[in-house]
Amino acid sequence: MLPVVVIAGRPNVGKSTLFNRLVGRRTALVADTPGVTRDRKEAEALLRGRRVRLVDTAGLEEAAPETLAGRLRSGAETAVAAADLVLFVVDAREGLMPADRHFAQWLRRQGRPVLLVANKAEGRSTESAVLETYALGLGDPVAVSAEHGEGIPALMTEIADRLPAAEPAGTDDTSPLKLAVVGRPNAGKSTLINHLLGEERMVTGPEPGLTRDAVATLLHDAEGPIELVDTAGLRRRARIEAPLEKLSVGAAIGALKLAEVVVLVVDATEGVHDQDLQIARLVEREGRACVIALNKWDAVPDRSAARRTIGERLEASLAQMKGVEVVAVSALRGAGMERLLPAVRRAYAVWNKRLPTAELNRWFEAALERHQPPLVNGRRLRLRYMTQAKARPPTFVAFGTRAEQIPEDYQRYLVNGLRETFDLPGTPIRLQLRGTKNPYSSAQKGS
Repeated sequence: MLPVVVIAGRPNVGKSTLFNRLVGRRTALVADTPGVTRDRKEAEALLRGRRVRLVDTAGLEEAAPETLAGRLRSGAETAVAAADLVLFVVDAREGLMPADRHFAQWLRRQGRPVLLVANKAEGRSTESAVLETYALGLGDPVAVSAEHGEGIPALMTEIADRLPAAEPAGTDDTSPLKLAVVGRPNAGKSTLINHLLGEERMVTGPEPGLTRDAVATLLHDAEGPIELVDTAGLRRRARIEAPLEKLSVGAAIGALKLAEVVVLVVDATEGVHDQDLQIARLVEREGRACVIALNKWDAVPDRSAARRTIGERLEASLAQMKGVEVVAVSALRGAGMERLLPAVRRAYAVWNKRLPTAELNRWFEAALERHQPPLVNGRRLRLRYMTQAKARPPTFVAFGTRAEQIPEDYQRYLVNGLRETFDLPGTPIRLQLRGTKNPYSSAQKGS
């Protein structure tokens, strides 16, 4: 297991900028607005040859437990309790604040190793502020500028030196299944992930739009590791106005593109909205496997009517994902949640499926006999054979004379036949058409 390094401090001292700098890529949202980070964000980082699990936390604030700030602080406290090393970040540009002193005192009581980081320490003007941080009683500060990269190599060395001894390398190199959870705001995505993890890992509450960044967490089930990514709610583009929300939506779409399977969370009490379908089409366009989670199912008064209406809507509107598995759940109460990850694994298996070429072409010949390709400009199009070019998603190539002229309705006939015959429900299927030259055309021109 990798050692855990947690970045903590009051809001707007540059924790997420430091997180990105140590990870080596822009993975956490950063903005001038205080409180951008709400959920704990994790990523692996390589620091002086030591691989660590780096955790970015929300800003530490004094607040009542039931408030949003109080819930954010609770999440940060949980992260600190599990840390092998805490990076306590202060702002050298502003100097020490009462909150810095308060939380430094609190950190000393937690009994975790702490490394003091004086961020925004650009130039000579901040030297006195860096010296002032000795008053916190947390030892020698490391002066850095996360934004400009100054002092980062020295910080990496300090972190590596303070970590526990490295454990022998294990033999399990199984890559985690990458699973993104997407949906409209307030559909219950974070609550669903918290239930899967068995802890209050993501900040939840009645306020819409609590999740701002794409937040990854590692989960292990009976079949192996899963990297769960919670994302910000996706609204219609015309309703996205604030710059921070644009960043959040961009992070959500980026997480979707990196995923292998996507769980689309739909609020069952409201039915399938046009925006839900838009998100599903985005999943299909990116070629990802998909499972639909009908959340808040316990609050639906007439479940049989709701299932029928939702099923008809999906059947009519998601032709390219025909047969997508729908799981009715209550993330808050846990009802039906035991069926979700098995559905994800099934969708992943279909997404990875490869068909034997001989079997594929036997079906292809029979499909052509049942329904011949149509005439185009008075001439019959001749398809000769088909092969599977790749999986993830299943992609097939049909070859034949002027194959690229095959109409869309005949392409749908072939795709539907592939889906039904080879049991490929829900996953996007790609069909590419490659024309071959007529072997007699050049001979006729030369005669």
